[in-house]
Amino acid sequence: MSSTMDKARQVMEETSEDRETRKAGDFHKAEQDLPKDIGSRSNIPTMDRVTSYLGEHNPLAKSVDPETEEVWLLDNTAYRPVSNGSDASQTFHAEFIAAYFKKNTGTDVSKTVADIADKIGLGKDDGLDKGSAEKTIAKRLEPFVQTIAPARSVDVKLPSGTTHKLGPGGRSAISSDVIADMTAHANGSSATTTAIPQTLTPHGPMLTHYADPDGWAVISDIDDTTKITMTPSPIGILRSTFVNDFAPIPGMPDLYTKINASLAPTWFYLSASPYNLYPFLRSFLHTHYPPGTTILRDASWMDLGGFLASLTKGTEAYKRDRIEKIHTWLPKKKVLCVGDSTQTDPEAYGDICRKWPGWVKAVWIRKVTDVAEMEGTDKNEESRFEKAFKGVPRSVWRTFERAEELGEAVGGLRGL
Repeated sequence: MSSTMDKARQVMEETSEDRETRKAGDFHKAEQDLPKDIGSRSNIPTMDRVTSYLGEHNPLAKSVDPETEEVWLLDNTAYRPVSNGSDASQTFHAEFIAAYFKKNTGTDVSKTVADIADKIGLGKDDGLDKGSAEKTIAKRLEPFVQTIAPARSVDVKLPSGTTHKLGPGGRSAISSDVIADMTAHANGSSATTTAIPQTLTPHGPMLTHYADPDGWAVISDIDDTTKITMTPSPIGILRSTFVNDFAPIPGMPDLYTKINASLAPTWFYLSASPYNLYPFLRSFLHTHYPPGTTILRDASWMDLGGFLASLTKGTEAYKRDRIEKIHTWLPKKKVLCVGDSTQTDPEAYGDICRKWPGWVKAVWIRKVTDVAEMEGTDKNEESRFEKAFKGVPRSVWRTFERAEELGEAVGGLRGL
């Protein structure tokens, strides 16, 4: 899907919860003040722009040029499709996602850095060194201004040692390929897929996490669930994304470590953040949380003005769609969903609980109380949660403010 189509869908799928968040934070004004098109589309050949509409069926697509282009290989999960036969007889399948870029096209960001610095009031009684902070902004902006490379494909070496061609990418320069008959690995283990040549991937090889049909899976939100983002505040989002060190929510790394030790689950980290942030979020999650697959939104390439909208529009439908895909992969798993009250996690998780009763065994929602824009809304009201989880047994879902409240709840999952 192109980022333009995704943005149109965001508008159509915007909920009352989204509108309340955006109104309280005055998101529309913030988005109007941010640059809309900060990459150079003139670097994309006309033929590539035109033929990219054909997506994976593009007969004129080309292989990535190692001299001028690069590829991001996104971590994934290998699963055994469930059929009428024995699960053990099924070979592993996995969805392989790759993103394609032009090299060295995201370096001229001085004006955009200045725009962001001005927007967040950088250097005004915040105790930050302005020069150092501006360097951080410039570094994190690079994926937003780097020119995409549509109509490209890449050869990769799978964990089995065989070679496979991924792509070509479509209008957003992202390709998706489902590969079957993958070499079997033990549940919970990981294996690497590398680009050919390996120098094509500046962020390293892809990690494939292997998951058996049974056992547990955790589907966790990222922003304001595992990572401090301050989603209800446009200025908070800009600061936490482009200036501040990525920081975990206090207590959540320890909680996830306990869950991992107790349940040995398959981990999915699901966020409405755009894929531009993948390298930074991947590094953050690898540092603080159990290994797993990070699922982000295909939107906002070369468009900083759409970044805030990506986090605040149509999030319920987006997350529901991605969780439904996980269900097609792992319908026999026992699932724990963890989210927060800033976006529409309660509503999305409630929808999933009602659609597949019994698949989700527990839902934990963090009540975010330390962001000013949450005041005066019903985001943390019990009535909101009761509505979101209408028809879902009360024993399945709960709210919390501090991770330490969930110590006993972790032990209780083992008996489900």
